[in-house]
Amino acid sequence: MSTPVPRQSLGEWLISEQPASRNQARLGQIWRTWVLFSGNRLGMIGLGIVVLLVLVAIFANVIAPYDPLLGGDLRTERLLPPSWDHLMGTDDLARDIFSRVVHGARLTLLVVALVAIIATPIGLLVGTVSGYFGGWVDTLLMRITDIFLAFPRLILALAFVAALGPGIENAIIAIAITSWPPYARLARAETLTIRNAEHIDAIRLQGASAPRIIWGHVVPLCLSSVIIRVTLDMAGIILTAAGLGFLGLGAQPPQPEWGAMIAGGRRFIIDYWWVATMPGIAIFAVSLGFNLLGDGLRDVLDPKAEK
Repeated sequence: MSTPVPRQSLGEWLISEQPASRNQARLGQIWRTWVLFSGNRLGMIGLGIVVLLVLVAIFANVIAPYDPLLGGDLRTERLLPPSWDHLMGTDDLARDIFSRVVHGARLTLLVVALVAIIATPIGLLVGTVSGYFGGWVDTLLMRITDIFLAFPRLILALAFVAALGPGIENAIIAIAITSWPPYARLARAETLTIRNAEHIDAIRLQGASAPRIIWGHVVPLCLSSVIIRVTLDMAGIILTAAGLGFLGLGAQPPQPEWGAMIAGGRRFIIDYWWVATMPGIAIFAVSLGFNLLGDGLRDVLDPKAEK
């Protein structure tokens, strides 16, 4: 009789040293990365905050007890302190601040997601093309990048918003335009160390075109470092969006944007501190969450870091 082959558990299958397929190898790498990341307590706290932000944004209509745009009776419900009826108090228009903060999570998540979707591919494209080709292409692209890096992000975003006009859509475009240069610099540095590697030379000798090499082999190797930088930059993106909203160039009233809420509450900061403090706490917590998440991802994904 033949000896029965013991069945592997899911964990053993994922960490197998001899994967039977490419998909098994990929899933195994994802599992190992998750195991390493889950051992980082601060990184898990950051992940929890970001996941909470996403859930709050998705279920804002269920969580918020009041309409974020409509206020109550101005004679009796204006500038009320935090209570069981209004967990974060009310503002000068008798609107529930907790409901506005909850719905403001949607705008914050929208800004973060769209800026990442727009700026990351631009930075990757510019950096990898610059690093791979070198010469005058590298000089031209990096000088353009240096022009953007010469100005503080908020100042440059203010200039673009002033040209495009106030509004959340234009603010997202302005922030994305000012966010890609650091990613381009990082991708270029990674590409300079990759372009002369033996496997790249082998692919080149097989007749692969430059776009295929860049997109299929260089970009994936640069992606982990860029993802780390994007995650760490999320706090800066949130603060820039809040700064534009505070100055009246981002989301326009009556949208519940956290920066605009702080701007509306600064007149009452002495006597009615909760009007500006509550959205400020939300900005602080979300920014801290993205920073902790970025630090955790850097410890796990950075190929230069000691495991």
